[in-house]
Amino acid sequence: MASFTIEKRAKASGEFSYRCTVRVKESGEIIHRESKTFSKKDVARTWGKTRCDTIEHHGALNKHKVVPLGALLNLYFEDHDLWNKTGRTKRYVIKMLIDCDICKIKSDSLKTSDLIEHCKNRRAAGAGPATIYHDIAYLRSVMKKALPVWDITANYQIFEDAVPVLIEMGLVGKSQKRTRRPTENELEKLKDGLQARMDYRPNGITRIPFIDILDFSILTCMRIGEVCKLRWEDLNQDHKTILVRDRKDPRKKAGNHMIVPLLAGSFDIAKRQAENDVFIFPYNPKSVTAGFQRVRNELGIEDLRYHDLRREGASRLFEKGYSIEEVAQVTGHRNLNILWQVYTQLFPHKLHDKFAN
Repeated sequence: MASFTIEKRAKASGEFSYRCTVRVKESGEIIHRESKTFSKKDVARTWGKTRCDTIEHHGALNKHKVVPLGALLNLYFEDHDLWNKTGRTKRYVIKMLIDCDICKIKSDSLKTSDLIEHCKNRRAAGAGPATIYHDIAYLRSVMKKALPVWDITANYQIFEDAVPVLIEMGLVGKSQKRTRRPTENELEKLKDGLQARMDYRPNGITRIPFIDILDFSILTCMRIGEVCKLRWEDLNQDHKTILVRDRKDPRKKAGNHMIVPLLAGSFDIAKRQAENDVFIFPYNPKSVTAGFQRVRNELGIEDLRYHDLRREGASRLFEKGYSIEEVAQVTGHRNLNILWQVYTQLFPHKLHDKFAN
């Protein structure tokens, strides 16, 4: 039997919204739940009545097939149109989830208690709240595609009720803001170690110019994947700029090209690379970060990631007096709030330099 309830919710602006939740019970148990939020109560009531009538008279719940969540994740994995556009983190999480107990549950039967149990199991295995949140977010993402892509019923609406509970229980949460910047002494040690690594490379093995790439990464605030995809044909020598292709963006990556100024000595670093390839730095990004990590570990430098060099570069630009809009032109951030909050960590003692100049 289908029924609906309407919940009145207060917004931060002082206005109200109305969430209509439709539930279907069978033998006293809820077998289906869906909800939608509206700005007016009358509209919410109309939608609720319409959905209940559809379910009761047209058998909407029995129209589509049901599969275990593991089978649903496998369908996503095997669909090249979806999988090839999926980021590395999401791919890793989906592959991991396929082997979890939660994937034995039917796609239309997932309950909040199931998600709580999964999160507790992951926590017991050593995963933190931010990591576990990825499990929940990516599982929901796949389940939302179940009906339109594979004609499979999946009650992804359960996450709307479950996530606030998971947050309240401390099982999921946002990752902590990183504030790590390398000190000048650490950078000097890293360069010495990287130089020694370059000097001892056997003949015939590609020598990666680690120091040039490290300095270039800081000066341009580029991700290592972006650095290793820069093309000679995109270098504008007159303007000392370069086109960064397919720059990462939460909304769109493919075709998100951006002209970036090569400030300070970054242009000279690019120009002194050998022009024997279409790429300025024709190296595997994983090899670059692996060499960096080995030297870092040998030196005992703790909690420093290659991506922290991007924050270091942005922070240096702010310390030199560049505006947030100018820094965004270098880093590629469209959301200035994220740029300031995540990629900025100023050294307080640097503020004295403004009075010294």
